[in-house]
Amino acid sequence: MAVLHHPAREQIRLVDVLYALGHPIRFSIVRALASGQETSCGAIDIPAPKSTLTTHWRVLRESGVIRQRPEGRKLYLTLRRDDLDARFPGLLDLVLSEEHEPTAAADRELVP
Repeated sequence: MAVLHHPAREQIRLVDVLYALGHPIRFSIVRALASGQETSCGAIDIPAPKSTLTTHWRVLRESGVIRQRPEGRKLYLTLRRDDLDARFPGLLDLVLSEEHEPTAAADRELVP
């Protein structure tokens, strides 16, 4: 398995974290990891193809939101809460406390 890139704490940028959290599938993955327990990729129940999930895990990892740890043929995910809290105090708590409706913005009509 290839070496997985994880940015160091001081390399995590707010714009990358916000981008990663802005997608409904990635946000669902982060919510699933919010308990702090390490979870295998296959244990997160997200109705999407494996190739799609792989892309979302990569975005979350490269933005510094999650850490992926390979073990045998499995990858284990953890939320980088300590790193995110150190870089952006309160951000993760605020984001996770919000009710998230992924289709609300898409369904909203613009009123002139």
